[in-house]
Amino acid sequence: MSNNVMSADDVRRAITRIAHEILERQHGGERLAIVGLQRGGAWLADAIGAAINAIEPAAKVPVGYIDVSMHRDDIGLRPVVPGAISNISFGVDDTTVVLVDDVLFTGRTVRAALEGINTYGRPRAVQLAVLVDRGHRELPIRPDYVGKNLPTRLNEDVRATAEGVVISAGASK
Repeated sequence: MSNNVMSADDVRRAITRIAHEILERQHGGERLAIVGLQRGGAWLADAIGAAINAIEPAAKVPVGYIDVSMHRDDIGLRPVVPGAISNISFGVDDTTVVLVDDVLFTGRTVRAALEGINTYGRPRAVQLAVLVDRGHRELPIRPDYVGKNLPTRLNEDVRATAEGVVISAGASK
């Protein structure tokens, strides 16, 4: 059984709101970069970057992607499967990097992204934007920008795309 909790229009509105919140908090797009976590955060980073650049065309905020596979803390516990290639073609030194992921759950993927982003330089600040925050954190990580807070059960599966957000029952625990 699946439950649609956000429509495509809801997702579009959340992206626009997040873009405005980022620009307001940063007082514009100067020294700002968007980095999506491969795979789920890549489409969302593109959408947020496009929204920011539409709101403030002069900013020309760059968008990149990071694969966190080699930075995960569960290497050795499960097979390492690279999600996709990292592509950050701009400098991150002295910028505010907004990491973007579709769904925040335990926080472990974000922890890996923080480690990974440091291989590209030393950002002035790193912030986190997510479309869905499920809770269930295992690490002290909190998003700065959230599309929707969505309390879930541990065994539920949340899928977020531009077409909407769907919760489905996972395997029983």
